[in-house]
Amino acid sequence: MSKVLEVTDSSFEAEVLKHPSAVLVDFWASWCAPCRTMSPIVEAISAEFTGKIKVAKLNVDENQSTAAKYAVMSIPTMILFKEGEEIDRLVGFIAQKNLAEKIKEFL
Repeated sequence: MSKVLEVTDSSFEAEVLKHPSAVLVDFWASWCAPCRTMSPIVEAISAEFTGKIKVAKLNVDENQSTAAKYAVMSIPTMILFKEGEEIDRLVGFIAQKNLAEKIKEFL
């Protein structure tokens, strides 16, 4: 069972910006091949960091206002939020090991 939370324009503030710990958001779309490649990595990261960070996905086609607000121009884009602020951004495919190392910098 997936621990990755699907967020939308309407749930983004409550689930991401107001969450007390760090939140990794995967900005993706169903037609994006690199996004589909990242999906199992994002799920593995969610499992690896259970209880340490929240991991969420936002479909940019269905939630364009949030994607525009954070100037997501290319997907996949991973944005790490803490206390409602963007603290890091990774664009394009990233290996699970590298993503995990990046997250550990902020824990």
